[in-house]
Amino acid sequence: MALDRLDLTSPTARLGLGLAAVGRPGYLNLGRDRDLPAARTVEAMRARSHELLDAAYAAGVRYVDTARSYGRAEEFLASWLAGREVPDVVVGSKWGYTYTAGWQVDAPVHEVKDHSLGVYERQLGETRELLGDRLDLYQIHSLTIDSPALRDTALHRRLAELAASGVTVGFSSSGPRQADAIEAALAIEVDGRPLFRSVQATWNLLEPSAGPALAAARAAGCQVIVKEALANGRLAVSGSPASPASPASRAEAGPGFGALLEVAAETGATPDAVAVAAVLRQPWAGVVLSGAATTPQLGTNLNGTRLELAPGQLDRLAALAEPAEAYWQQRAALPWT
Repeated sequence: MALDRLDLTSPTARLGLGLAAVGRPGYLNLGRDRDLPAARTVEAMRARSHELLDAAYAAGVRYVDTARSYGRAEEFLASWLAGREVPDVVVGSKWGYTYTAGWQVDAPVHEVKDHSLGVYERQLGETRELLGDRLDLYQIHSLTIDSPALRDTALHRRLAELAASGVTVGFSSSGPRQADAIEAALAIEVDGRPLFRSVQATWNLLEPSAGPALAAARAAGCQVIVKEALANGRLAVSGSPASPASPASRAEAGPGFGALLEVAAETGATPDAVAVAAVLRQPWAGVVLSGAATTPQLGTNLNGTRLELAPGQLDRLAALAEPAEAYWQQRAALPWT
């Protein structure tokens, strides 16, 4: 698999850089008013993307995650790749959402979901036009249990053809029934072979419900990529001397984060580093994505790859878990800013 090129024995290589927060002017992470340039022009966001990519690569990060719906993120990544000698960077992208905001923060609709074969073929062509043969992993974006992609055998055949060309085929999942979607997707075969070899899912201290399904995916030979490890900024919560450079405030994040702040104080780390370290302690976790929008955020996220948490600390952090339905309702209510 293309993802097998990653040397996951290197701690920093287990952190990937996601470009969702810097490929478009509007996103639903907390604290964006503090994180991004006042003028979120295409040029400014391209410069910020390249700055983050340079810093990540220098620190040892080798996986980059993007998507067709992340505004111009694929374009920004393509121009960065063209200007550097970085053959060891592994690139993943996703299809299934179309960006519709027109570079406006206050657009009424930012992206439209469609998992049809026609959208796959169109978006694969668009991705190939920008990334060419640098595409290593192509994923269905936000697969849910009700997605027609789970039942579309013609789509499965086309995805298998892509896999046969050397591109790893996978999917990302979202929502309170991630585990059901993962189980259903892993059962899909084409010509007697499993179709999907990579799973990207939300798992964090607030939303750990997909853990058993991700363990099963890893046992079945899939690579596991974790997204939203900081819960869209809720776990980059301020309130201790070690808080990160541009955190969410406790009011933004919500109540009940005492254990996170206590462990951060005990370890001398930032809350975001603690949250990243907690994900990396999961035996099934391969790559954990950083959604940093600034280089200081990236730096504190990277600290999590070197942070050792004691079993007792992990037990206290586990108490932060929320019911999955409640977590996803709160996520859906986050504003695009």
